[in-house]
Amino acid sequence: MQTYERLLDVAGELLAEVGVERISTNLICARAGMTPPALYRYFKDKYAVLEALGRRLMDRQNAELFAWLDRHAPDGLEALSAAVEELLRATARVTASEPGAIWTLRALHAVPQLAHVRLESHRLVTDRMCEAYAPLLPHMDRDVLWRRLRISVELGFAVDEMLTEEDRIARDDLFADAAALLRHALLL
Repeated sequence: MQTYERLLDVAGELLAEVGVERISTNLICARAGMTPPALYRYFKDKYAVLEALGRRLMDRQNAELFAWLDRHAPDGLEALSAAVEELLRATARVTASEPGAIWTLRALHAVPQLAHVRLESHRLVTDRMCEAYAPLLPHMDRDVLWRRLRISVELGFAVDEMLTEEDRIARDDLFADAAALLRHALLL
């Protein structure tokens, strides 16, 4: 497993340096000091590497969200609402800690054969959020709740990308404004 994680770290670093089009298994091997057959024990091609990077990032972000739900949902809707910015910041810390994470996020959007990773993860997160929010919003139709939570997940994902790209909005303002928007999404 150590070799697998090392390959992913190296691939993430390279992805940030050369982008999705130029990254290759040969570049990954050269940077990792490995032979192609060693890499191919773990990954069939560069898209499998990118998929693994995406899954690792999504899993780590999702773990933050699940812990956040476990921590705040028992205290009700107001507690969840008050802690939205905390969640955005925690997710951003995960993204910042992953080699090449912003490029991994971009690949999950741009490469058709990787879209399923993002969609599966976001639907899983939405399902889990719906389980936590539904008892707190008994008047809201479950389909409407799921839809609003799903949109909220995408907004949170966009905030994560904006943190590295948008230099005209201060980080703290971005967190605060995004949290305010997400808090109000469920109250409509």
